[in-house]
Amino acid sequence: MTTSRRRPVIRIITAAAVVPLMIAAPAAAHADPDTDFANQLHTVGVYGPRDYNAWIAKIACERLDRGVDHNASDSARFVSRQLPKNATTAQAWQFLGLAYPVYCPDKQVLLQQAAGTSGG
Repeated sequence: MTTSRRRPVIRIITAAAVVPLMIAAPAAAHADPDTDFANQLHTVGVYGPRDYNAWIAKIACERLDRGVDHNASDSARFVSRQLPKNATTAQAWQFLGLAYPVYCPDKQVLLQQAAGTSGG
């Protein structure tokens, strides 16, 4: 699939996977953000060690801060390589949709840009 054909597909996947999470994610606020994050991941079918998933989320944010990754698509590729082999592209985006509000809320605009929605 060419890059020009992939863009609309990525926007659809991103919007479908992330926008509902951006609305729901702030609702959970307990003493341990890593546990809350792991519990939220379970709702989208992403499992694994709590500390490992939190570590991946924190690294994804750090990669953006350091300029290793430049946008949410770069982050999704990174996360996708860290998730189990059977994880879907949508799950990588859902992971980011849950991770950014917890670990790097200032990066949520990148999800909105990838989904083609305006920040508000």
